[in-house]
Amino acid sequence: MIGFVDAEGCFYIHLDKRKNRKSGWHIQACFQIGLHARDKDLLLQIKSFFGNVGTIRKDKTYVSYKIRNLNEIIKVIISLFEKYPLITKKANDFLLFRNIVEFMQKGEHLNKKGLS
Repeated sequence: MIGFVDAEGCFYIHLDKRKNRKSGWHIQACFQIGLHARDKDLLLQIKSFFGNVGTIRKDKTYVSYKIRNLNEIIKVIISLFEKYPLITKKANDFLLFRNIVEFMQKGEHLNKKGLS
């Protein structure tokens, strides 16, 4: 699994401008694996491996598996990759992602100082 995520996985933070938020922004951590649509069954197996958390979305040529729930990211994704570290440059992406998720877990992203 670790090698597969090293090759095909992605850790990112989605920022969306929202007037109804105190900081003016909606911030969401996301883990994603994207593949050709013919590989949907593989993503279903991966979702099962991760305890059936997250969602799978498919269009004509692309299928993606995403986990966006902060608690699921902490319990499933961060705990897995701390136990079994990534080995490519994606390991640095994970460390930065983990730091941001920890910041979000403390609620520090909800004010302008924390957002910046």
